[in-house]
Amino acid sequence: MQRPSYHIFRFVTGVVYRASRRFTGPGVYVLSFAVVAGAIGVDTTQSVAYQAFGLLFALMVVSALCLPFLRARVDVERELPRIATAGQPFVYRARVTNPGNGALDGLCLYEDLADPRPAHEVYRTAIGFPTYRAWKRLVDASEIARVAERPVPALPPGTTVEIEVQAHALKRGIVHSRGVTVGRADPLGLLRALSSLPRQANLVVLPRRYPLPPFTLPGSRRYQQGGVALAASVGDSEEFVGLRDYRPGDPLQRIHWKSFARAAKPVVREYQNEYFERHALALDTFARPGDERRFEEAVSIAASFVYTIETQECLLDLMFIGARAYSHTGGRGQLSPASLLEILAGVQPCREHKFPALAEAVLARRQALSGCICVLLDWDEPRRELARMLRAQGIALRVVVVTDQPVDERPPWLLVVEPGRVAEGLAGMQSRYRTPYHDHDGEHERSMAAGRSTVAPARALHE
Repeated sequence: MQRPSYHIFRFVTGVVYRASRRFTGPGVYVLSFAVVAGAIGVDTTQSVAYQAFGLLFALMVVSALCLPFLRARVDVERELPRIATAGQPFVYRARVTNPGNGALDGLCLYEDLADPRPAHEVYRTAIGFPTYRAWKRLVDASEIARVAERPVPALPPGTTVEIEVQAHALKRGIVHSRGVTVGRADPLGLLRALSSLPRQANLVVLPRRYPLPPFTLPGSRRYQQGGVALAASVGDSEEFVGLRDYRPGDPLQRIHWKSFARAAKPVVREYQNEYFERHALALDTFARPGDERRFEEAVSIAASFVYTIETQECLLDLMFIGARAYSHTGGRGQLSPASLLEILAGVQPCREHKFPALAEAVLARRQALSGCICVLLDWDEPRRELARMLRAQGIALRVVVVTDQPVDERPPWLLVVEPGRVAEGLAGMQSRYRTPYHDHDGEHERSMAAGRSTVAPARALHE
């Protein structure tokens, strides 16, 4: 039952998609009236509706016979943006050139996005009893962006026109475009002749982001392996310690040439080890089937932290589990917030591993971490155990749990956010996180005196 229904639904969706491009608005009405007139006028002795059917059918046939002679030979160059944001519209420009000797009119432009129809394995997993309504919901959920049909003004010979194409980013991910299709209406305005132009392009749709209230990220500075190579000019400056003999692997930029000439052997400058803050942002990707909405909200919350936290004074490690454990570092000469957002745009739920894999990856870096922000999908015992172990190691902690289940015990470092009300939940974060990560006396004051990293509320979401 599953496989036949899948092929039937897939075929029907393909026919509807092609018909929406092939038929113009008036053409859809003429075809509908022809079908109705044909059904009413089956008995020619009882009704004259068959005459209307004959006329409408003749119009459709004439339009169809014109299509082979109407294919538009044009050149199209479009300037797709590199990134967009989920839930927001965007506009891009396209230049259409008529290289021929005749004028062209009745043109329209379509973007050929990747096929959103799911594979059979996804269909079988997501749909229990096969209905076309469930299939349509699944197809709509697979769409990352929608691009509207764009009419093109009349093109005299050898001219170029620039148009703006309206589009809407529906969800995060990567939009693959195979090219564009140029349609040209027949003289009756019922059907379109279609010409496909392969112009492959990709567009990254970043996760939705929420504004965060200002709050402090306290935590003591710790030694970072890699030293000056990880330090930027802001915060810790290089401090000269002394000279020593060259050892294999030392960079040539550190050679002290005067001492090299005097001692007749390589001598290098030595600098002190670097100490600064490093925070981990752990994203829970272990979503069960049916938890896709909560998972998307969790990704959006993680994106909000990535985009808003000032990383000029600290390092931020984005950690999550996919096919393996991933860790991407931003700040102080490492990845930019925009790069981390692009990484989050491609994060998918993990079905192959369990939550302890993320806990192990986070705890493996506990020696270098000043603090940790965990964005979780549940508050069960494995996740509580991770919080206990981090606090036992003296690591500053913030936890955001995206769940609609009641959570009885809520310490100051724990924030529970309901799906669908994320903005309201994050708005109360400042009052919830008014205390430091730890409950130790005086830790917050010492952190503030040392100039700890803070969330920057002034950064615009569309900067």
